[in-house]
Amino acid sequence: MKDKILLFIPAYNCENQLPRVLESLKGEALSYIDTVLVINNRSTDKTEEAALIYKEENRDFPLKVLRNDENYGLGGSHKVAFEYAIRKGYDYCIVLHGDDQGNFNDFIPMLKKGIYKKYDCVLGARFMFGSKLFGYSLFRTFGNIVYNFLFAMVTRRRIFDLGSGLNLYSTRMLENRFYQKFPDNLTFNYCMVMALDYYGQKERFYPVTWKETDQVSNVKMGSQAVNVLKMLFKYMKNRETIKTDYREKKIESYLAEEIR
Repeated sequence: MKDKILLFIPAYNCENQLPRVLESLKGEALSYIDTVLVINNRSTDKTEEAALIYKEENRDFPLKVLRNDENYGLGGSHKVAFEYAIRKGYDYCIVLHGDDQGNFNDFIPMLKKGIYKKYDCVLGARFMFGSKLFGYSLFRTFGNIVYNFLFAMVTRRRIFDLGSGLNLYSTRMLENRFYQKFPDNLTFNYCMVMALDYYGQKERFYPVTWKETDQVSNVKMGSQAVNVLKMLFKYMKNRETIKTDYREKKIESYLAEEIR
């Protein structure tokens, strides 16, 4: 039986890039995807309008557009999408950022061979053999490799990326909602990597292409780097801290409205 796969695209202020991302899915990619779910995280530009125009002009494209009830952050948007995937009975949820840095087509060989079926998650890796980087500075590349090494030491796993914008998760892995108290900001994926160790999840890293052209970064590199080290150090001292509430604002339910 064919797996039911949801492609979740988190979108925040990417009105220029989002149509390119959607267009890149036409062809073989759509043969693996049942639904493309764009979640607008309260963008201040015309991101949502761009998604709706694309849907109107491509009536056969399996696109749904949601708008978060408030700006939940990237991590919060993940929580909305994961809940949607679980409740709607999808077998897998693939995450592809809406800013057109990653390329879904990198995952097609992995999907075609059924490699993902052997793992709880397949994580796109920008810093392993076979990956390709375009427009990514040597400084940031070096910094990411150092952090990968630190996380690898603590988790005792080979870590090739702490948070690219292309990942696949089994909904079986997500059903106990262990991620609900993870940060709602950009450090959400760092906690997901620590959770691999704590919960004994089985992961596979997979090389991807990554490019930086006209994207606008929302990363505050200095403060994020410090916060990530603090989280990792606390986890190293006591692995039970993975169950603590990392959020700055406690949200009972991550809700979104289906626009169309």
